[in-house]
Amino acid sequence: MKTSDVTLAIRAATSVASSLNLPADDAIVLHNSNKLALRLTPCDVLARVTHVGQVVAQLELERALRLAEAGCPVGALEPHVDPTVYTRHGFAVTLWIYYDPVPTHVSPIDYARALERLHAGMRTVDMASPLFMDRIAEAEQVAADPDLSPELADADRAFLGSRLGSLRQTIDNHGAVKQLLHGEPHPGNLLGTKNGPLFIDFETICSGPVEFDLAHVPEAVCEHYPDVNQELLDDCRQLVLAMVAAWRWRLGDEFPNRRRWGHELLRSLREGPPWPTLDTMTRRVDPL
Repeated sequence: MKTSDVTLAIRAATSVASSLNLPADDAIVLHNSNKLALRLTPCDVLARVTHVGQVVAQLELERALRLAEAGCPVGALEPHVDPTVYTRHGFAVTLWIYYDPVPTHVSPIDYARALERLHAGMRTVDMASPLFMDRIAEAEQVAADPDLSPELADADRAFLGSRLGSLRQTIDNHGAVKQLLHGEPHPGNLLGTKNGPLFIDFETICSGPVEFDLAHVPEAVCEHYPDVNQELLDDCRQLVLAMVAAWRWRLGDEFPNRRRWGHELLRSLREGPPWPTLDTMTRRVDPL
């Protein structure tokens, strides 16, 4: 979300909360990308805010309810208000439980077990979702169209488009079993809580092989996930790097430090294997 909109979004979220008898005198920005995540105080509620007209808020809410009913380890909606999308001042607001973070990081084995539980629960849910191949096609379109990625150099455009196309075919040739997936279960979408690890952000749900989800997590996590096809995982890791590169060059992308991310991702793809995981890329692009 643009910096100029953040203050207005905070005002909308606090107004919604106050109208529902949830005292919200202040808001702490937890994350700002395509949507804004706020900790409202003193009610201690998590608010997710997007612009009205984006379908993501309603979609994420409905999916979270379905997954929670299936026993999946997911962040829950605020139980003291109706589970709905509230609109105010041009913004869509959903309200969720705020979980106090635990002082230690989620261990690789707990991360893997939580993801395995998520996948197991998802196999019981009948939910319409796009194929992960559709997301590859969207990334290819961004890479191919200068109007969608005007800052992408011609040579990089040709390289990225070619790599996405070849990976789409290579992964399809594996013929792996497909199931419902989170779509982006990277560490930024996992909360460490006293109730155990919980996944958030369900707008990216899609259908594909579990290795596509595993390609988003740290390497040590994959070592504790059962029956992984290592060759497919390697192909999916490369694919994720290429897809994220396309998103970072997309016009209007509001991801922090997006241009540096775009360059580093393209460099990693050109360098070849072993393919870095997203947490490794984060340490490269945003070192502490």
